[in-house]
Amino acid sequence: MKKPNILLIYTGGTIGMIKDSKTGALGAFDFENLIDKIPELNLLDCTIKTISFKKPIDSSNMNPDYWIKCAEIIELNYKEFDGFVVLHGSDTMSYSASALSFMLEDLAKPVVFTGSQLPIGDLRTDAKENLITSIQIASLREKGKPVIQEVSLYFEYKLYRGNRTTKINAEHFEAFTSLNYPELVESGVHLKVNNDFLYRPEKRKKLNVHRSLNTNVVIIKLFPGMSESILRSILESKNLQGVVLETYGAGNTSDDKWFIDLLKKAIKKGIQIINVTQCSGGSVLMGQYETSTQLKKIGVISGNDITTEAAITKLMYLLSLNLSKKSFKSVYQTSLRGELT
Repeated sequence: MKKPNILLIYTGGTIGMIKDSKTGALGAFDFENLIDKIPELNLLDCTIKTISFKKPIDSSNMNPDYWIKCAEIIELNYKEFDGFVVLHGSDTMSYSASALSFMLEDLAKPVVFTGSQLPIGDLRTDAKENLITSIQIASLREKGKPVIQEVSLYFEYKLYRGNRTTKINAEHFEAFTSLNYPELVESGVHLKVNNDFLYRPEKRKKLNVHRSLNTNVVIIKLFPGMSESILRSILESKNLQGVVLETYGAGNTSDDKWFIDLLKKAIKKGIQIINVTQCSGGSVLMGQYETSTQLKKIGVISGNDITTEAAITKLMYLLSLNLSKKSFKSVYQTSLRGELT
């Protein structure tokens, strides 16, 4: 059996930096010479090739144009390679992994996002372990087929479903978590694969790459004392088509008349409003408390246990499909890529 072919896609981020031994300054790493710098990669039972954005970016500058670029690289190389590892800055990695999960419909090969908290040339770097294990996971096969067949995110010994992740720490190596869904793989002495939690696409369907995303959306996080005039100015913004509303607890909001009326007016204009919880874990249960009953009545859509990152990218994706109002709600509340329980 031939070795799996793995393509590394470098978009930018800390993992791609190396410190100059003389000046101490960080500079971009040449991924063409990757194996020279990390000879341990020779021990992996796969063939590794690399491709890099012409101008690697800080992940704070990530946007839908780059998501499309990344998706097109995967599409262009889909037949030649058995798995893909996307090297990405950690700050917006969960957004990118979520977006790619929706854009790559009927994906049947692994796409593993990874990065690091310290540069690859740093003495105490977490980059080597994250990179080596990500490649190893992307190479896993069983009966000639990839074990992982979805967009995932690997960081500090755990592989998560990409659209279930959130970055929770800017300093610790354990930077990500997935509170509403178990890890897919745990790295220890051996790789422990949790087969029951893996996503399986419909068989015999070709990869379908979606290149259109609607960015006329906004995330609004509620807080006590939110101004009526400020909220109105946001909801009456020209071209606004979708809102992710981060609410309290299990999906609760103020039941002040002005607040409900503003949401109701926006929904009547055709703006899709998604209710997600501000809590790191847990789910929206509209109607459980009186303060969320009216949201359900006026047509606010429940995000269930979706993350904010997945909620906003799913909103961009579905708005680009021009679904009817009734269909939109039904499709949004359906798990498309395992993003909902």
